[in-house]
Amino acid sequence: MPVIGITDTTLRDAHQSLWATRMRTEDMLPAAEMMDSIGFHSMEVWGGATFDVCLRFLGEDPWERLRTLKKHIKKTPLQMLLRGQSLVGYHHYPDDVVYSFVQRSVENGIDIIRVFDALNDIRNLESSIAAGKKAGAHIQAAVVYTVSPVHTTDHYLKTALDLADLGADSICIKDMAGLLAPYAAYDLVRLLKEKVGLPVQLHSHYIGGLALGTYLKAVEAGADVIDTASVPLAFGASQPPVETVARALKNTPYDTGLSLGALFEVARYFEKLRLDRGQKRGVTRINDMRVFEHQVPGGMISNLITQLEEQNALHRLTEVLDEIPKVREEFGYPPLVTPTSQIVGTQAVLNVLSGKRYKMVPGEVRSYAQGLYGMPPAPMDPVIQAGILGDRKKYTCRPADLLEPRMEKVREEARGLAATEEDLLLYALFPQIARRFIEKRNQPAVQSTAEEKPAGAPAVRMVKNPVTEEEMEMNLQEIKELVQLIKNSDIQELALENNGMKVAIRKGGSINSEAGNAPEKQNSDMAGEKSSAPSVEKTANKEVETGEDHYVIKAPMVGALYSAPAPDAPPFVNIGDTVARGQTLCIIEAMKLMNEIESEVSGRVTEVLAENGSPVEYGQPLFIIKIAN
Repeated sequence: MPVIGITDTTLRDAHQSLWATRMRTEDMLPAAEMMDSIGFHSMEVWGGATFDVCLRFLGEDPWERLRTLKKHIKKTPLQMLLRGQSLVGYHHYPDDVVYSFVQRSVENGIDIIRVFDALNDIRNLESSIAAGKKAGAHIQAAVVYTVSPVHTTDHYLKTALDLADLGADSICIKDMAGLLAPYAAYDLVRLLKEKVGLPVQLHSHYIGGLALGTYLKAVEAGADVIDTASVPLAFGASQPPVETVARALKNTPYDTGLSLGALFEVARYFEKLRLDRGQKRGVTRINDMRVFEHQVPGGMISNLITQLEEQNALHRLTEVLDEIPKVREEFGYPPLVTPTSQIVGTQAVLNVLSGKRYKMVPGEVRSYAQGLYGMPPAPMDPVIQAGILGDRKKYTCRPADLLEPRMEKVREEARGLAATEEDLLLYALFPQIARRFIEKRNQPAVQSTAEEKPAGAPAVRMVKNPVTEEEMEMNLQEIKELVQLIKNSDIQELALENNGMKVAIRKGGSINSEAGNAPEKQNSDMAGEKSSAPSVEKTANKEVETGEDHYVIKAPMVGALYSAPAPDAPPFVNIGDTVARGQTLCIIEAMKLMNEIESEVSGRVTEVLAENGSPVEYGQPLFIIKIAN
């Protein structure tokens, strides 16, 4: 029997860290049975961002993925990552949603649930642990590791003892940013083994280069299981490679018992897949090495780079990385893991791009300041907190105690849409995205139209539906590339038609299209701006005249715009509505957060320039408000 168990993360955390979670189920299946025969302690295949990305970007049912993998992986326990009261989402859900989700996860194939809370607030783990125990799963409760003045050895020991009291079957040290140094790991693992009396597993990322040495010292101290990935999806922001770990421990008292030949057979498959998909290898960059200063996990850095690229501000990454530790300290040193990594990271980006710290505050940041995510490890900076809260109430109770039961309301809202309990849970977790996914899934296939045609002529496929979201995303990417082409050439104007979308691009002008307009990025970093003189804003295929008494609210980030708080709710504002300064106008979903866009002036809405569910660009005009006298 092997002394050290290995959890393989290739099918979940590894591709989440390196490939933006874009591995499809069809990519996994050819390797599934090979991996099942290797002898892993477990395979992490579900949870984390996979649920969201399956729906949002891949058009896959995450429940179907789990069931399919369970059919192919019959010997190795399947493991998932659960964000405590946030499940696989980015905010807390009521207890009835937690119990239903956990029960269905186990019924569909999950054997081990690794559950954590971003703040190490034990109250946020009570329901998920109890639900997992009731469903019959092995509950591995995680101690989230970070470095700060308040994250001491005593803090981690107390957290682990509290988790054991809640019924945890094993303890995981979750080192999501690769901050745990080898000798610190030795001391912490040995302490937990002595004082808690449960198996201890170590999860780390290679991002700063410490993880291999940390694993070796951890197993010397008594760690029972460690997390690794197949080498094509290892290194960089991912886990250390299983091949290296297995070789390092071979013929020692800590032998993993895994066959290097079998491991490399799996690696050959994933290397071919990586090349076929055009994915890069995991590498450690200079900014990654700065993790010891800014503590930003690799997946979060990748997300920041993507967001800044989309907002034409990648050159400001260093400023953002300098700003993140400041925001983190002001927020009470939360560990940077979902969702607090998005909360801190988004606020840091907005602080840098807006030119004024806390000029714009997302709704999730306000909720954090209110205590709706739990208790920070240290008190928030009172001045910052007061500025964020305004007259909003601060809470000290368990956040989920403030939430009304949701499942019965979901059954009513999704009547006629959701066919199964799993569909209901899709809707409960991500209403907007789930509705679009289920409606598209339920659409009958478009049939070819029989028409008179010459003999031997090819059949004509008539598609009556408008441009799909996927086609729209492809068009927008092509438009961005064309804009760069025009900027770097002598071409002054270009018109084209593709996938039913007509586009006209003019150098120094705007981009107009029948399927939606993405005005060229503005120079202003402000969310909105008052017109100093009469001018013309081109958007939505029409010209809107603005003057000194009009204010243009612009998108402060790239994302998807929602005009209402829920699919069936009325919009926040309509044309003609009177709004007050600070009133919510819409939501932009970006960086995994629902960011409330507030009016910076009081007045009357005269124009609404972006449609519900549409993608918006940084600096794109959204609303025009006639300023109140």
